[in-house]
Amino acid sequence: MSTTVQFPDTFVSAGVLSTAVIGPDDQRRNAVIEALTESQNGQIREFIGYPASIADAAKVLMRAYDVVLVDLDSNPEFALDLVEGICVHGSAIVMVYSALGDPDLIVRCMRAGAREFLRLPFTHGAVAEALVRASARRPVSHARQRTEGGLFVFLGSKGGAGVTTLACNYAVALAEESAKNTLLIDLNLPLGDAAINLGIKAQYSTVDALLNSSRLDSSFLSTLLIRYSPSLSVLAAPSELTPCQASNDAVDRLLTLARQEFDYVVVDAGSRLDLQRTVLFNECATIYLITQVGIPELRNANRLISQFSHDGGPKLEVVLNRYETNSLGIPDEQVTKALTRPAQWKVPNNYAAVRKMQNTAAPLVVEDSPIARTIRQMAKIVCGKPAAPEKKKGFHLFR
Repeated sequence: MSTTVQFPDTFVSAGVLSTAVIGPDDQRRNAVIEALTESQNGQIREFIGYPASIADAAKVLMRAYDVVLVDLDSNPEFALDLVEGICVHGSAIVMVYSALGDPDLIVRCMRAGAREFLRLPFTHGAVAEALVRASARRPVSHARQRTEGGLFVFLGSKGGAGVTTLACNYAVALAEESAKNTLLIDLNLPLGDAAINLGIKAQYSTVDALLNSSRLDSSFLSTLLIRYSPSLSVLAAPSELTPCQASNDAVDRLLTLARQEFDYVVVDAGSRLDLQRTVLFNECATIYLITQVGIPELRNANRLISQFSHDGGPKLEVVLNRYETNSLGIPDEQVTKALTRPAQWKVPNNYAAVRKMQNTAAPLVVEDSPIARTIRQMAKIVCGKPAAPEKKKGFHLFR
């Protein structure tokens, strides 16, 4: 149940913000509304109880408000889930308000995606200052008006090329570098390993989305995802072997919806050339073709490059994975000749680091290394950030 209150024009520096306050406790909720009425001009929708479910909240809150304030104290666990759900799929800036000051709870709120922790009773100007910060963070155009998100597809020239490792780390880096909503989709069916690489366990999977494509909308999609970080969500492959004969239309519907809901969509496509008639291979996509220095891999990469190099096709970037100079006795000039073009990216070989990631589920990009720097460089370019200068080796007396 909700009511609407019109703010007086008393604090215009926060801009005109559409605001929702959610809280079962009348006293705390009224204190928030009173502070808001003294702080800005705009409208507030007052919800006098939590939604029945996170899915119900998705239908109402994901796109309709600039700021959502959530009562933390009435049901902390549900409130944290609500905050996370709004942050994952909505453009609203989420704040929580509480009469408690538990440091652990504050940390959990921040991890869920809350941008402000407002402590009751409010000090003078605290809410006004939070709204000013919210106004500064607000996108210039509303999320519904923005163009579809970028689509980045990782495809292997051969099985075992390292597609999943690169796709997962790229998604983590892209979400961190851009601070924009990013989705990783594991289409490497039926044996995708993205969830294992990231150390997450998902209740639902890509198969659930594809087999229910007729009812796939933003609300349904949100229930299938698992949150990895404030800016990164994952649609994982099934944890068990699950046959799935999904149509190209189902794949296209999933990808189209994902691009409408997220700024960036990263797809682990494994070596699935059967998806060539889907959006994955359209001109809207960037394909990172993952290959290695080996005769079978280079031969396959040559044929794929020839096939994709046509007008109306995807943008193609060649990635040499596990790269070592003159690997297997094949000079770099021969590699370039085999590919018919220079590789845009060369990811250094470091078997121990990759094996450690697979065993510990700690992404490579969280630590500084030649591999991490290359992958982050790929993400930085997409975000429009300047390329980081390469570290130069020099003589050091002490090591």
